[in-house]
Amino acid sequence: MVKVGFIVEGDTEKIIVESPAFVAWLQSQQIELCSPVVDAKGGGNLLPQNIDPMVNRLREAQAEHIVILTDLEDAISPDVVRSRIGTEHADLIFIAVKAIEAWFLADSQALRKWLGLDDVAEDRPEETVGMPWDRLKELAKEKAKQGPGSNKPGFAKKMVKHYGFTVANAAQHPHCPSAKEFHDGLQALNSHNDPNSNH
Repeated sequence: MVKVGFIVEGDTEKIIVESPAFVAWLQSQQIELCSPVVDAKGGGNLLPQNIDPMVNRLREAQAEHIVILTDLEDAISPDVVRSRIGTEHADLIFIAVKAIEAWFLADSQALRKWLGLDDVAEDRPEETVGMPWDRLKELAKEKAKQGPGSNKPGFAKKMVKHYGFTVANAAQHPHCPSAKEFHDGLQALNSHNDPNSNH
């Protein structure tokens, strides 16, 4: 098992990373989740001077790899966000395009369960006109269903607990490359440590 520590932008990312389904998936990849999952409390706090103490906490917890998960928001490209964060602190920096809620849109199974409809699918979850959160609200309105409310962490908890959201499902969406990159990047972490691996 390789020990991986996570630094995340906010509550929603933390809820996803700590969800039983994700932890079980990590274990299936021979990855152990280091506690705590560090919440940076906003992408603006993911700057080199702030990241040091967060990384140190995870190193003290024996993390062998540090993974940062944040949102693109209004930045021009993921590279801009990566250079702002600085790559000397983390092995892997993953950026959800626009915002992490795009991954909820990408998991068609969870989306269908939430809306109680079996024909819902979001074709381009990372290319919503506004933010993915607004698209979730729109979808509920279009389908005359109860919306996600105004509490993002509350909705994220429901998605992982009641509607079966998984990163693995979101990563299978043909047009959600950031979820796939996160999923595949974590999968690859352990392939380097396994001498019998053929990756």
